[in-house]
Amino acid sequence: SFEGRVEVYHDGKWGTICDDQWDDRDAEVVCRQLGLSGNPKALSWAHYGQGSGPILLDEVDCSGNELSLDQCKKSDWGQQNCDHIEDAGVSCDPFTGTNLQLCAKGTVRLAGGHSPSEGRVEVYYNGDWGTVCDDGWTDLSAQVVCRQLGFR
Repeated sequence: SFEGRVEVYHDGKWGTICDDQWDDRDAEVVCRQLGLSGNPKALSWAHYGQGSGPILLDEVDCSGNELSLDQCKKSDWGQQNCDHIEDAGVSCDPFTGTNLQLCAKGTVRLAGGHSPSEGRVEVYYNGDWGTVCDDGWTDLSAQVVCRQLGFR
């Protein structure tokens, strides 16, 4: 549900995107447009299989700050010099380790413990993992993290 071949809908038809200039900044825009958070990764050479039908975009060149692919520099719709072996893909992977569980405000994991059920609490926010300061940390805080990770 968070990775695959990128297809776009234009002028009444679905089509693929050529991977020329395809990079992680383009993937970041796709993930944002789909409402997915995680680690955006661009994949090329039909990593998720070749599409069929028209190749609708080529030479996509996003800065990474756009809200949609339509705001990125790109060739004109339908203007391309590719085959489906060059279909672009994206992974918006929210899981970058073990013991991860999506929660309402982000992703939480335990790191550095001797077992999967213990360790330093880390949160994923704005593209990076960070630790949690223990100021005000209580048993109730720990219970919330345990619940988010699926422990009782």
